[in-house]
Amino acid sequence: MNSTNEALNAERKFKTSVEEAQEYIENFDILETINNVGNDEVFTPVKVCQQMLDVLPNEVWHNPDYKWLNPCDKNGVFLREIALRLDAGLSKWENDTEKRRKHILQKMIFSIGLTKFTSQVSRRTVYYCSQANRKFDGKVDQDGNSINGYAIGNGEWFDSEQGNILTPITEHTFNKGKCIYCGTAEKDKDGKPGRYSDPKQLEHYAYEFIHVEDIEKHLQKRFFGGDKMKFDIIIGNPPYQLSDGGQGASAKPLYNLFVDQAIKLNPKYVSMIIPSRWMAGGKGLDSFREKMITDTHMRELHDFTDHKLCFPSANITGGVCYFVWDSNYVGKCTVCRHDENGISKSSRYLKEKGIDIVIRDERQKHILTKVQALKEDSFSKIVSPLKPYGLRGDFMKDPSKYGLPPISEKPFAKCLSIWGIENGNRIQKYLTNEYPIPNRREDLHKYKIFINRGDGAAGYIGNPKPARILGTPIIGKPKELCSETFLSIGPFDSELISNNAISYMKTKFFRFLVGIRKISQDMSSRVYIFVPMQDFSTSWSDKELYTKYNLSEEEIAYIEENIKDVQW
Repeated sequence: MNSTNEALNAERKFKTSVEEAQEYIENFDILETINNVGNDEVFTPVKVCQQMLDVLPNEVWHNPDYKWLNPCDKNGVFLREIALRLDAGLSKWENDTEKRRKHILQKMIFSIGLTKFTSQVSRRTVYYCSQANRKFDGKVDQDGNSINGYAIGNGEWFDSEQGNILTPITEHTFNKGKCIYCGTAEKDKDGKPGRYSDPKQLEHYAYEFIHVEDIEKHLQKRFFGGDKMKFDIIIGNPPYQLSDGGQGASAKPLYNLFVDQAIKLNPKYVSMIIPSRWMAGGKGLDSFREKMITDTHMRELHDFTDHKLCFPSANITGGVCYFVWDSNYVGKCTVCRHDENGISKSSRYLKEKGIDIVIRDERQKHILTKVQALKEDSFSKIVSPLKPYGLRGDFMKDPSKYGLPPISEKPFAKCLSIWGIENGNRIQKYLTNEYPIPNRREDLHKYKIFINRGDGAAGYIGNPKPARILGTPIIGKPKELCSETFLSIGPFDSELISNNAISYMKTKFFRFLVGIRKISQDMSSRVYIFVPMQDFSTSWSDKELYTKYNLSEEEIAYIEENIKDVQW
């Protein structure tokens, strides 16, 4: 029986058990049986991992002194692919295969599992065994294969079960009911332990990389026993959000915390794959976006409008991106946009003058430049803030929850009407004239336009293609208002002016400019910032708007192919 291990020497055509498990997971949704492994924690396909490694400078594969860290390891694929490349790149440095591989695994590649479970999976991928120091015990089956398995180097390369792939040890630190690091709730709305604080749960998802005060000292102690070693390359696919408070873009984002923490360590390179919605919107991402777009160390950014180009089985609103942050680089960022037609590249600063988001396509930038040249007021000035009349979405079901009087299912004399959503359908209910409406009571005697605040099904520029961007608006007549499900646009003095405003909103031009900022289903007034104000004494058409803003045939064609006709 040969007790040496050939994991790193395997032909790529042979699949590890982890890869086979991934295929099983994709086909049979086994991840649904594992708590909190979904859009929060998306497994990275090998192909995507390889693409991310491809954009790192070639020198990283030939330096035996570099230390690599994946702070958010789910299955060990990043470390395995890194090890394979280092094995080839360092062959001239050390021609003894055993010594070279031992050096790579002992001295160069490190990770922290997101959970106890993923730590074991990662060790199985990289060390060929969930215990890094397990030796061959001599027990074999009838075919001569080890029954209990053993680690690479016959378990002699590491003194501990974990090796350099650590099981997380941190817990949430709660203050006033929230974790001070990730913001998760200590208790749910019923006062029971929260999803991530329940002691009955085996995994609490207190991700170690973002749940410590001094990350540099913490990592030195964890990996190096307290000396001053530091990591040179930090790479990975962090968890995207906490799902205890919302869905999709409304849930608490986490990936930004991992990126911030990695850059804070000031390694030579940082590369992570994250949702693209940080570029334009997203809950709690404004300061993160500002830091990212003003950071001239951003050397390369790869943006995928359609997330399925990277993660076919996931559902990631607004697409995904990966980047290379280079501590020694200062200058423009190479932006690579990936779509069904291939890759288009541009070299530019992510921060554009007068623009607070990342423009994802150069063609959008050129059109926006022409629009802004006229220096008109923004349409967003007549779009209400969230919760326009101060009434929450679930107010329609139970006003008493907010200490308010009952409302009626049927109209009655001298009543007010409120629009809302129940069971996915738009409905109207009815209030007394004297009902205590917190905000915008002065609008009640005028016309308004109510537009859905959230509409993921309406799509984004590039996904689907064409996309409608907005849902169907409602003319809000005098004595009509809405719940927070809608935004209120206006007010207007007549129904004619309201209809003219809707004719403008119906144009592909209008919805295209909204689409530049729409990158999640949640649409606040700021997605309308790039839309210029018009005179609504008359109706509007795309032809008139294309002429007014002097758009070229190519620019018009770009808008036309990306924005869908609507019948309102």
